[in-house]
Amino acid sequence: MSQDSSPGTPGTPDSAAGQAAPLPYAGIRVVEFTHMVMGPSCGMMLADLGAEVIKIEPVGHGRDGDATRKLLGSGSGFFPLFNRNKKSLTLDLQTEEGKQAALRLIATADVVCENFKPGTMRKLGLDYDSLKDRFERLIYVSHKGFLPGPYEHRTALDEVVQMMGGLAYMTGRPGDPLRAGASVNDIMGGMFGAMGAMAALAQREKTGCGQEVQSALFENNIFLVAQHMMQFAVTGKPAAPMPARISAWAIYDVFEVRNGEQIFLAVVSDGAWRLFCDAFGLGELRDDPRLGSNNDRVLARSWLMPLLREKMAPHSAAHIAEIFEKNGLPFAPIARPQDLLEDPHLNATGALAPITLPDGRETKTVLLPFTLGGKRLDVRLSPPRLGEHSLEILTALGYSSEQAQALARGDATDSHAKASH
Repeated sequence: MSQDSSPGTPGTPDSAAGQAAPLPYAGIRVVEFTHMVMGPSCGMMLADLGAEVIKIEPVGHGRDGDATRKLLGSGSGFFPLFNRNKKSLTLDLQTEEGKQAALRLIATADVVCENFKPGTMRKLGLDYDSLKDRFERLIYVSHKGFLPGPYEHRTALDEVVQMMGGLAYMTGRPGDPLRAGASVNDIMGGMFGAMGAMAALAQREKTGCGQEVQSALFENNIFLVAQHMMQFAVTGKPAAPMPARISAWAIYDVFEVRNGEQIFLAVVSDGAWRLFCDAFGLGELRDDPRLGSNNDRVLARSWLMPLLREKMAPHSAAHIAEIFEKNGLPFAPIARPQDLLEDPHLNATGALAPITLPDGRETKTVLLPFTLGGKRLDVRLSPPRLGEHSLEILTALGYSSEQAQALARGDATDSHAKASH
């Protein structure tokens, strides 16, 4: 654990002391050289768990921070979501002074996290091989497109690995591969990077030594489709794309109902079938010998589903939802992401927390989807303004105020002098 780390804010209750206990990774310092989603996701998870995460952002030579800050459209949510609970330090790593400042910071760190193209950190002298002998306890988390092997030289994106890793094939209709509607590999790749860092921290407690952790988009995607790979290995039959699959359950689909609304309905057991038929006055279907078991109903889908769609069409989605909920049957409204900001369950359970965006606007963000001691891991720091913590961090490393300001601007001229201690 770094002596220079700052403590995290209290987290789970400590029943013995009657006071809040520190968050699990309070006192752990993480220095991240990251952009986009994968690396920042890893840092965010460690930060939410209490680590002090310092995000180094580029400055000078026409660069003005993490380019993710300025993305439009589908990328506009990246920076504010994946960079909460972090501090921002601007440095020009193309200069010797900037690299020396980064090394001085790494000397105080427990974990370094990066997700740049292969070779980028090596050119800067900040890769694991360049650091491991000097910082024996350092844990170095590297996020790449591919783990070392024949593909490692390729440039990867979430969509690239979804296409080559079978996920797009499984998501789209036959002959029409379709990427999943979220950055699933980037986010999960960051999660596995964080999990690797946690494992390495635990192992360091036993050995006293750090190590390198590697996480990759392609291998993450393969883990996601492994169930379909195993299906083929076990049955000898290829998995069909999800829209063309033969469902294991007869009623497991989206229905269009009154006023063009849509609702997903699932009736997955024989008991549920009887409840469903009784609730909607479908006694003739409940008693039909052709529909006695789930497998019978699966085989009857060609005529059963059109009939059920006709029976459901006059009802409103709200009415159907009320009946399904009353009878303990699975259902789901077809929500849009923007609708979830006002979802009553998410708001009531503390899944959403207020943050201030770097431009000063207030909004809500989504917290990690688990509790510790009955509590969610909250936002302690809103997504930082560019360089917001530069002077605080650099002066704590021993630079004078003038030197710190020069380094933070990417102006090396004032930082040649040695730090004050």
